Amino acid sequence: MPDIREIQVSVNGEDHSAKVETRTSLGDFLRQNLGLTGTHLGCEHGVCGACTVILDGEAVRSCLMLAVQANGHEVTTVEGLAGEEGELHPLQEAFWKHHGLQCGFCTPGMLTSLVAFLRDNPNPSERDIREAISGNICRCTGYQGIVDATLEAAKVMQGRV
Repeated sequence: MPDIREIQVSVNGEDHSAKVETRTSLGDFLRQNLGLTGTHLGCEHGVCGACTVILDGEAVRSCLMLAVQANGHEVTTVEGLAGEEGELHPLQEAFWKHHGLQCGFCTPGMLTSLVAFLRDNPNPSERDIREAISGNICRCTGYQGIVDATLEAAKVMQGRV
């Protein structure tokens, strides 16, 4: 008999209450229970970074975290980055402008990782950005577009553009 727990979690500003098996990962909960399929599950071992979400302001791997561990916390997924009127986050705009995505599989994890990073590092160097995304694997872009996009988004977010 599976162990079931009730959790309360705020996801992208909306409160959710659900009963989940204690072994359900946060990534599976987001995708299967809430229908938020922007969070991609790749390796399911915390290596690729595709499943990264923001938990209470910090980037975390949703494949390594259990949904019950998110009880009482705030989660932001890639779906929650855009503004209330649907306007893209400055980082999303810059990814589009600088071709920071190709197939798109890694993009949600890259975006959430970098949004959390830019909050703590508003004026990063290229090296800082490369270090920040070192835990996110992209097999398509070669990373330069991602770095260029992040540099531009940092300037926009600081009002320097």
